[in-house]
Amino acid sequence: MFPLPIASFSFGDGLLTVLELAFMFLWIWIAVGVVFDIFRSHDLSNWSKALWVLVIFIFPLLGVLGYLLIRGQVMHEHHNEDQQRLRAFQEFQRGGSQRTHVDDLQTLADLHERGLLTDEQYEQAKSKTLS
Repeated sequence: MFPLPIASFSFGDGLLTVLELAFMFLWIWIAVGVVFDIFRSHDLSNWSKALWVLVIFIFPLLGVLGYLLIRGQVMHEHHNEDQQRLRAFQEFQRGGSQRTHVDDLQTLADLHERGLLTDEQYEQAKSKTLS
């Protein structure tokens, strides 16, 4: 009878496998976050975005670590901008019953002018306010 391969899988092998899977999941999470940040960066040209993605695909570890070292602060700023947009939009949606449509539209226009709302978010919120 043939021995089952699972029979030679010890507890230590199982722990090592779980650890490897955890590090692989963490690595994929970081790499995907870096690629998303590359594509949402308005300060990078299309050529530099393509170059960063090419470097990441050819040399994954060095590319991602290089991006984090070179543009880590910009990545942090993008995250903070997203959080500000989210808070501003949630604050607008919570509003209150004493506000009129005119007040809501003025608030929306102000948020849009400050760059905290994209054109799409502005139009969506404006149509929701007017309906």
